[in-house]
Amino acid sequence: MLRAIYRALWWVVAPLAVLRLLIRSRRERGYREHIGERFGYAPARVLEDDAPLIWVHAVSVGETRAAEPLITALMKARPDARVLLTHMTPSGRATGAQLFGDRVQRCYLPYDLPHAVRRFLRTWRPSLGIVMETEVWPTLIDECRAADVPLVLTNARMSARSFKRAARFGAAAREVFGGFSRVLAQSPSDAERLTALGARNVAVLGNMKFDMATPPELVARGRAWREAIGARPVWVAASTREGEEALVLDAFAALAAPQALLILVPRHPQRFDEVAALVERRGLRCMRRSEWGGAALAAAAATHVADAPLPRDVTVLLGDSMGELGAYYAASDVAFIGGSLLPLGGQNLIEACAVGVPVLIGPHVFNFTQATLDAVAAGAAVQVADPSDLARVLGELFADKARRVAMGAAASAFAARHRGATQRTLDVLLTLLPQDGGVQA
Repeated sequence: MLRAIYRALWWVVAPLAVLRLLIRSRRERGYREHIGERFGYAPARVLEDDAPLIWVHAVSVGETRAAEPLITALMKARPDARVLLTHMTPSGRATGAQLFGDRVQRCYLPYDLPHAVRRFLRTWRPSLGIVMETEVWPTLIDECRAADVPLVLTNARMSARSFKRAARFGAAAREVFGGFSRVLAQSPSDAERLTALGARNVAVLGNMKFDMATPPELVARGRAWREAIGARPVWVAASTREGEEALVLDAFAALAAPQALLILVPRHPQRFDEVAALVERRGLRCMRRSEWGGAALAAAAATHVADAPLPRDVTVLLGDSMGELGAYYAASDVAFIGGSLLPLGGQNLIEACAVGVPVLIGPHVFNFTQATLDAVAAGAAVQVADPSDLARVLGELFADKARRVAMGAAASAFAARHRGATQRTLDVLLTLLPQDGGVQA
């Protein structure tokens, strides 16, 4: 009965979903493109041959970046196979294009309508489906099972909050989660919750985000920026969400470091103008990363010479570029991870740790509970309660270089210690692919 209601609701929701795409496209044009793909219609160019097709679904930017080491390893282990990368957001799709170019095919995942999902599966004929982290679509799971497509939930996480919501559906939830061929969980607590929801063949393999390596050229770019900024204290507020930038600016105003520079990096590109206007309303001099340095700064990044200094009266540098988060971390003395001052679940702190930056994170981290607890226990991170607490801890760290250095070293060691999940995941996935014609790792 619940399944029938769910499918019927999608017939109501689908037109509204298209309307929402058009509304969102007013701020981010990509939402009005490729709408047919969201109903299972193929993109203009689909390669058709007998090679196995590995389909990886990564909903947005974070999942796409987390999937990069795995996709690269799959292509190396099975050069005979093709890869399809699906997304739900234009920013995720753009990230996939940036990371892989023409080496993979890409399209949007269809809405969870039976005819749309069947059309998608008939078009692409995947040999294996891989969904990242938390993507659970009941109809998609049912149709993959009916089409005999192994579907694996990888890097899987299940927060206590999400578990309580899913558990309310009882047997219906167990049937949905039981439809995955394998579930590869990040932590024992994730595995326990997923098993309680009916998942079969569950294994704990760790978090693949620890295997995301910041390219050396990004680190060099950040170091050059740091030289160009000068001797003043620098902190980055990364991946901030709507309503959170005001709280970050409250903390900045209370910070006992009047010469400090804040690098403010909103998570969603369509909000850059909105955040810039907010900063200016606070009476702060804001410069966008896209306006700073140009060719001179690029030369500085290449030569490690800071010949494009940031004006001293700039107090907020707006990170309005894509794919440079690692450089923003490398340019900073301390990193605050957004999505955590409001009840939004937090964002990934691992990339900052891997660069060797002391990490601060707010109280709301239910999407990254285990990573946060482990980072705090390792001395790599400090959890703050609110904006005033954020200002206090920032001030303490700016005043104590030895503590910053120790936290940075602990962060690097923490990130290194937890690597290896990608290889363990790869070993499982290769057993599910057709063997003839392939080259095993």
